[in-house]
Amino acid sequence: MGAGVDDGGARHEPGPTREGRLEALVPGQAIVFGGDRVAHVSPELAAAFRAGDRLLVDPNSGALLHVPAREHEVAAAAVGRAQAAFARMGQVSDASITGFFEAFAARLEDDACWGEIARANAADIAAARARGRSTTRLQAGEAMRRDMIAGLRAWRDAEPSRGRVLETVEHEGWRVEQVMAPLGVVGFVFEGRPNVFADATGVLRAGNTVVFRIGSDALGTARAIVRAALDPALAAAGLPEGAAVLVDSAAHAAGWAMFADPRLSLAVARGSGPAVSQLGAIARAAGAPVSLHGTGGAWLVADDSADAERFFAAVYHSLDRKVCNTLNTCCIAASRADELVPVFLDALAKAGERRKDCKLHVAHADLARLPPAWRDARATVVRAEGAREEPRVEPLADADLGREWEWEETPEVSLKIVADLDEAVALFNRYSPRFTASLIAQDAAAQARFYDTIDAPFVGDGFTRWVDGQYALDRPELGLSNWEQGRLFARGGVLAGDGVFTVRARVRQADPALDRGGAPTPGRSA
Repeated sequence: MGAGVDDGGARHEPGPTREGRLEALVPGQAIVFGGDRVAHVSPELAAAFRAGDRLLVDPNSGALLHVPAREHEVAAAAVGRAQAAFARMGQVSDASITGFFEAFAARLEDDACWGEIARANAADIAAARARGRSTTRLQAGEAMRRDMIAGLRAWRDAEPSRGRVLETVEHEGWRVEQVMAPLGVVGFVFEGRPNVFADATGVLRAGNTVVFRIGSDALGTARAIVRAALDPALAAAGLPEGAAVLVDSAAHAAGWAMFADPRLSLAVARGSGPAVSQLGAIARAAGAPVSLHGTGGAWLVADDSADAERFFAAVYHSLDRKVCNTLNTCCIAASRADELVPVFLDALAKAGERRKDCKLHVAHADLARLPPAWRDARATVVRAEGAREEPRVEPLADADLGREWEWEETPEVSLKIVADLDEAVALFNRYSPRFTASLIAQDAAAQARFYDTIDAPFVGDGFTRWVDGQYALDRPELGLSNWEQGRLFARGGVLAGDGVFTVRARVRQADPALDRGGAPTPGRSA
């Protein structure tokens, strides 16, 4: 019996151990974490835990996370392969990396290769639907295929960043160069969107390696992409085996184990808000820097100088499909509500015609501003589990304005009437995930005040769907950061492959007699 420390930094009260390692858990056993917080082992966890397993603690919630030995081994082996590959990437030319991106794109362009991927994707979709899961982002259709190919070729054509001199400081007889250099092994966990798979390889452009885990819904598709396209492209380009590695496990525990691995130089997570927050907390506890891309949903504000036609267009074009930058919450200044609420409802209805009906959540105090035809209507709402009839309009508490509506085919939005622009900004800064905000206003001073006071990395004056690395910056993204988890140090909100780097200092000494104390070089002894 004795105390031990797990990989997440939590200290265990005495339990069954051998040679300082935990081999069993006892129901009710206290697990101390965070310095002064305690979690207790449940009977179910104690019964499931075996020798060789790992126990992690979510520092945010205190949840005890069981990592079976197999999942730890799968994740550790994948990170090990990526680490070994990174040690060899310094000997790989930029031309070879360019060749990898072209080879990967060409494999996806090949109909026979894509056919294998499409068949695996069809099986994933069928399995997800049978479990009542969302499939809107899972489908690897022709549009996704084109986007993946275009993204890979964008990295093919991108200027290599390794070795780029960022700054040179000249001294008499010597100079110092600040040089861009690869960061290391990037760990990447993302939801079941197969196109993100190609985005993740963008970190190779800067000489890094990547190990990733995809959501279980898309694991079959991911395996097919590795088998049919990724691994052959790595081999054809002469890149080291393991430069891009899939953690081949459907278990969440494999993702936890990967993010708890101190060999990661950066941990990137995107997906649902709670899952991303948990993964980030695990990585921080292990000492890895994180880039989190979780809760989304854009906010659109119309102030008292808003142009009605521009407002209509912004609402309509921000609701073409559900992704993180889709319009989620709309605020309208009270002074223009009588005119702009009907404009908003018209745009929402038109967006519903483009998809399948529409759904509106309205702040309690603003229900009376809607016409009876809306308040009393029913809607056929298409959700992951199927279509069902619901009230078209439901009341909403202000505290829920930041809730992201994960709709399938039925556009779903929240509406709040505000006293003025300042109230809209205050609500955004308090309740939103601090992600994307757009202001419809003709007043230039209002636009400037909005930018200066809104706590968001992405700020616009029109539709919200522009927030995308490939669409806006011509660089496929690993993720779009919200500021809910804190601002990133010296990094933009778009994390792209060429943004994953460190800086090395290199000296070029022309004068061999340099001496900090000013002493001359003595003569050599005979």
